[in-house]
Amino acid sequence: MELWDIYNKDRQKTGKYHERGKEMNEGDYHLVVHVWIVNNQGQILIQKRQPWKIGCPNMWDCSAAGSAIKGDSSLLAALRETKEELGIDFDINKAKMLFTKTFSRGFDDVWLVRQNFDIDDLSLQYEEVADAKWASKQQINEMIKAGEFIDYSYIGKIFEMF
Repeated sequence: MELWDIYNKDRQKTGKYHERGKEMNEGDYHLVVHVWIVNNQGQILIQKRQPWKIGCPNMWDCSAAGSAIKGDSSLLAALRETKEELGIDFDINKAKMLFTKTFSRGFDDVWLVRQNFDIDDLSLQYEEVADAKWASKQQINEMIKAGEFIDYSYIGKIFEMF
């Protein structure tokens, strides 16, 4: 059973918890992170979601993403999700939280990590990740147009950051 901290609309923890998979109460919010890893060549490490994933199956996505669990800070959630999904640890000194995107049930902290990783060093989480690769901005834009990559409303901001 996975528990999330519940926040109010002002992003203050309420001291209550939510069980993943259950309907959230009106006025309750949770924290989500998206991690975008960029190498020295300006390529982004992207992952392909497994075909059985709920929400955007078989789609290419950012490097790692997921919900913060009970007790997680945003940074801890970003580190944990990256380790779980890709099997790598990023250097926190090479990471920066860029902005928060508010959505109907929570807060999405968007992280940028500037670090090189050898694709052969990845250990993909079978339950969630089907594949991973480095891709250029142009390749990602082409994948978005083809309906193969999740079209985040903020992706232009990501591309402006490097």
